Amino acid sequence: MKLKQTLSLLLVSAAVFFSGCKPGAEQKKLVLPVFGEKKKSNTDTIYHSIGEFSFTDQFGQTINNKTVENKIYVADFFFATCQSICPEMTTNLKDVQKAFEGDDSLLILCHTVNPLHDTVEVLNAYSNLYGAKKNKWYFLTGNKQQIYDLAKNSYLVNALQEDGSPEGFLHSELLLLIDKQGRIRGMYDGTDKVQVQKLIKDIKLLKTEIN
Repeated sequence: MKLKQTLSLLLVSAAVFFSGCKPGAEQKKLVLPVFGEKKKSNTDTIYHSIGEFSFTDQFGQTINNKTVENKIYVADFFFATCQSICPEMTTNLKDVQKAFEGDDSLLILCHTVNPLHDTVEVLNAYSNLYGAKKNKWYFLTGNKQQIYDLAKNSYLVNALQEDGSPEGFLHSELLLLIDKQGRIRGMYDGTDKVQVQKLIKDIKLLKTEIN
């Protein structure tokens, strides 16, 4: 079920730095905003980043922070029995996979909000339905509370069980663009094809950054 996010509030806390020349310092260029709170530590800026995680994918493989180390990836939340926004979001992610099909540096991580139902076998069948490539597009299950906490505290979106909703679960419709340092660099409506095309363009833009 679709749960609207207040993007304007997040944008207020997004930090954008552009290239500049400083004597004796390496030139740094961030071409996309960094979402979330940031802190100053001496002369460095500490940005919000994705916390530790460890889940199981549709092939029974353990997927964790090591999997996405030095990778750009797109993350979202869904559940296999969802009949509202999930099929649309997952269909649109096929465009992202296709755009970077031969690019090993770009991954997709989809986290189920209903892990009790969405077992490895269920996720394997679901991933086959959408033509997900192994070691490219991961559908993840695991401890429910860990998934919900990761959504709220790391990805800054909602994912929760809600008995009052038609399908029993609420989750964000956003696709999240994460850089090689684990920072959130973009949020896009996964049900909007125009937004998904912007995501694809922003991934290409992110690749031009000097880290």
